[in-house]
Amino acid sequence: MKIAIIGLGLMGGSLGLCLKENKLISTVYGLDLSKENEEEALNLGLIHELISFDKLELCDIIFIATPVDAIIELLNKLAFISSKTTIIELGSTKRKIIENTPKHLIKQTIFAHPMTGTENSGPSAALKKLYKDAVCVLCDAENLDEVHRRRGVELFSHIGMKIVFMDSLAHDHHVAIISHLPHAISFALANFVIKEEDRRNIIHLAGGSFRGMSRIAKSNPIMWSEIFKQNKENLLESIRLFEKELQKCKQMIENNEVSSLNSWMGKANSLREFL
Repeated sequence: MKIAIIGLGLMGGSLGLCLKENKLISTVYGLDLSKENEEEALNLGLIHELISFDKLELCDIIFIATPVDAIIELLNKLAFISSKTTIIELGSTKRKIIENTPKHLIKQTIFAHPMTGTENSGPSAALKKLYKDAVCVLCDAENLDEVHRRRGVELFSHIGMKIVFMDSLAHDHHVAIISHLPHAISFALANFVIKEEDRRNIIHLAGGSFRGMSRIAKSNPIMWSEIFKQNKENLLESIRLFEKELQKCKQMIENNEVSSLNSWMGKANSLREFL
């Protein structure tokens, strides 16, 4: 099979690295809006060669690994693609993307969310094993023609991913809580500390807790602002509920409710049982 990857940053570049070694794949082509990224991806060996947009119809599978607003734009530009070609988008949101996908592409487009990544971006951030053992959520897969569904499942399985099927509405609700909210908290924490402390104190006093919680605040702002916009309602509800939990903590501290604090923290410790 011939594969094209649109977007050669962390996700697309890492995908290229692992697909190049896959026996099912003959050629991995790459395409990026940034010529710098294209050149870097070639030099780093993330892809076999570059491809122009009008030649994408030669490919069996087209991956879209760009920020979520660009995914919508690209899906509409791919309206000319043959029904035999499988399109796989890798966005972190789903409903807005699905709602804006041309109707005739729905049966051949896999709406996938690989639950993996790092705070780094660009072709140089690519990791060969980024996808291995990670979960890949496939949304609304019942709408796919069987040939495309089977092709996507087979390919993701071959690169070592665990497949989970989910309704797109449920997906956006759950990732708002488990993925998007933590990013919002991390950005807020980093901005708060930068405002309250000078650089020297941050360097001297930042231990594992602050480094761990602020790590994802180094993520790409363009990518994450678009994710926040597309999943706005779910994220706002998650923030509202989190504020209630933080207020509960504040009240227990104010009232010296040590026993309640211990119990509250103990419930949080139960994460150790499965994560």
